[in-house]
Amino acid sequence: MSAISARAVAAKLLVPVINGEGSLASLDGEIAAHAVAERDRGFVKALCFGVCRAYPRLDALAAELLRQPFKKRDSDVQALLLLGLYQLLHMRVPAHAAVSETAGAARGLGKAWATRVLNGCLRRFQRESVALQAKVDRDPPVALWHPAWLLKALRQAWPDAWQTLCAANNEAGPMTLRVNRRRSTREAYLERLTAAGIEASACQFAADGIQLAAAVDVHQLPGFAEGDVSVQDESAQLCADLLAPALDGRDGARVFDACAAPGGKSAHLLERFTLDLAASDIDPGRLARVGATLERLGLDARLSALDASSATLAETLGQTPENTDAAAPSAGFDAILLDAPCSGTGVIRRHPDIKLTRRASDIGDLAALQARLLDNLWRQLAPGGTLLYATCSVLPAENAEQIAAFLARTPDARATTPDDLAWGQPAGQGRQLLTAQNGHDGFFYARLEKATP
Repeated sequence: MSAISARAVAAKLLVPVINGEGSLASLDGEIAAHAVAERDRGFVKALCFGVCRAYPRLDALAAELLRQPFKKRDSDVQALLLLGLYQLLHMRVPAHAAVSETAGAARGLGKAWATRVLNGCLRRFQRESVALQAKVDRDPPVALWHPAWLLKALRQAWPDAWQTLCAANNEAGPMTLRVNRRRSTREAYLERLTAAGIEASACQFAADGIQLAAAVDVHQLPGFAEGDVSVQDESAQLCADLLAPALDGRDGARVFDACAAPGGKSAHLLERFTLDLAASDIDPGRLARVGATLERLGLDARLSALDASSATLAETLGQTPENTDAAAPSAGFDAILLDAPCSGTGVIRRHPDIKLTRRASDIGDLAALQARLLDNLWRQLAPGGTLLYATCSVLPAENAEQIAAFLARTPDARATTPDDLAWGQPAGQGRQLLTAQNGHDGFFYARLEKATP
């Protein structure tokens, strides 16, 4: 596939995202479906992720260059303009190629008329770049590459850290690994990486974590197919440490991972502890990823597709002929992990389309869903059991405020989140990690214990 065609494919894939009708969640599969040549796939992905990452600023620049906005039916041409600007500003693509090949890509979309428009806009940007950038950067959301609602939320939540958060969100996150301690040690695996010519170092907080100096294809990782290692951010790996007091020395403990996809936390728990683990997700397709992850690692769990927020959760989890796989033990689970659906504001650097797909109104809806999940799952927890609440959000409404409200309405719940942890910072009755440049993702944890009668 030619570079022109690669740009046309990138534009097509960006259309549903910039129109608020889709995301980049299935980008790899969509790139493959467009028969993009292997050598061009990384380029297409870089364009799509890059445009989303810098979208607020690119969109403002595009508006300055156009006499009038493109009609919705020409969103693919708008996408070409955005990815042309992105190449000129942020990629090591020769300027002449960024202009001519991006403009020419309109022909591949069946819109030859747009070639002249794109060529004119991009050449004007080359001539007036300094002045145009200075003009749009007067608007803080544009200058900081964040939608206005999100920038306001970050400033309110973290008045001393919001600028650092924005900077971290605007950079690609590092590639972090989790060593399967059933098969190796971190020290031994670091030696294997060195032998393979892959530069890496031990994570600061996660005992099984390794951070790579530069991302590589997973198939280049020694023993990946055999289950020796997985890709998982350091923040997500801390889940197992927080559940350790409830699971250490309790072989066969009954554990439920309620929103398990894609399966990294379930897998980590099974690598560290000997458990009777049930895992569920509302999406059967995503649940299949959990099964594939566990199969690669040689681990077993009982999987079931179910809605953990449903008012009929107790019946669904009961011993019914239709759904015995995820059945709750009659005495309740010893531990429950609720990695709740959330805004994803702690992982924007890994999912930059969040800047386009999330709305301020989503936060209240998500908080309501999280509250239903907490209430439902609490009823499935055995007396004396532990529920670990987690999100990849940095917004208090989903985190500290959510837990405060739960504790206020739940007399038999008490927070047991340690206050002497080496990572994160206290956030109400939980612990908040803020997205760190060249470090861990943004994450929140709160550990809760159910009183015994």
